[in-house]
Amino acid sequence: MQKESLQYLFTVIFLFFTVASVAADDAELAHSIMEKADQIRFPRESFQVDVSIITTAADQQPDMHKYRVLSKGNENSVVMVTEPASERGQIILMKERDLWVFMPSISQPVRLSLSQRLTGQVANGDLARANFAGDYNATILRTDTIDGEKYYVLQLIGVDRSVTYHKVLYWVRQSNFWPYRAEFYSLSDRLLKTAHYENFQMLLGKQRPTRLVMEDALRKGEKSVLKYSEMTLRDLPDKIFTKDYLKKL
Repeated sequence: MQKESLQYLFTVIFLFFTVASVAADDAELAHSIMEKADQIRFPRESFQVDVSIITTAADQQPDMHKYRVLSKGNENSVVMVTEPASERGQIILMKERDLWVFMPSISQPVRLSLSQRLTGQVANGDLARANFAGDYNATILRTDTIDGEKYYVLQLIGVDRSVTYHKVLYWVRQSNFWPYRAEFYSLSDRLLKTAHYENFQMLLGKQRPTRLVMEDALRKGEKSVLKYSEMTLRDLPDKIFTKDYLKKL
């Protein structure tokens, strides 16, 4: 009887470690997929890119904003408003997941959250922090086939409440890790908006999406289209990403 009990115990322990090992391998694969899709969207190196955002809604005139984004290592970025002229001079500084906005009319920087709206359907974090791998834990939910292509469907859960969205469902093409679609959810698991990555072009050695369409899931017909252009590598010293430096600008 004692021998059978020991065999049962060893079997349970073996199964536990087998399941734990498989789960760890799946989590590692999901994280790797997320990292590769991040590198498709933006380079690891320090870079500069111009972003125009056109927001449309029913019975409203289209609204356009333009920004210049300086990014270093996906952890530090500066977002400068270039249009409209009335907002020129506003600068957003991101260090890791801390965000501040500098405005010419206010002497002290104002603290922001990544989830606050920047313009249209675009949150601060959508523009200032494009680092899913640093903000989310990923699992593979399933594989979808769309127009003959196979896609990983990842579920991303925020590492804490400071991230832009609590949960993201993320479609990544299996053959080349191109991001295809994302759904963004609130803490209450309510769908907030969807995004499609489009118009892939060769930029800095990789095919990257140059158009991102974000649609409001709560207010039908409202969407923002982000267009990326003039992406270049830049040597960006650390001092640029400090509050004291931006005050001088």
